[in-house]
Formats: sequence, structure tokens, C-alpha cells
Amino acid sequence: MKEFIIAIGLVLLIEGILCAVFPNKIINMSKLIQNISPDTLRKFGFIFAIIGFIIIWYMKKNGI
Repeated sequence: MKEFIIAIGLVLLIEGILCAVFPNKIINMSKLIQNISPDTLRKFGFIFAIIGFIIIWYMKKNGI
């Protein structure tokens, strides 16, 4: 559970820094995302979730 909370904190930290440093880029990206179909967004979401899971699994398995 401790690692999960650290991971959430890390995501919030990175997102916060990106929004603070590149606000106009974030706005432009959100406009681009509106033009992408929900199915495509869902596919990318699953792909990124699987990549994230593999990274976490690899790190835990190898004790890194």
C-alpha cells in the first residue's frame, strides 16, 4: 500500500510540474485529445496501462 501511495504522489508531482511549466502545451494537447475517438483513447489507455504494469512487474521481480 505504501508503494501505491508513493506512485500516486509521483504521478501528481509529474503532472503538476508539467502543468506549471508548460500550461499552453497542456491546453493544446487537451484540444487534440477531444478530436480522438473514444475507442482510440481506450486502446491507448490499455496499452499504457500494460506497459506500466510490465515496468512495475520487472522492477519488483528483479529487486530494482
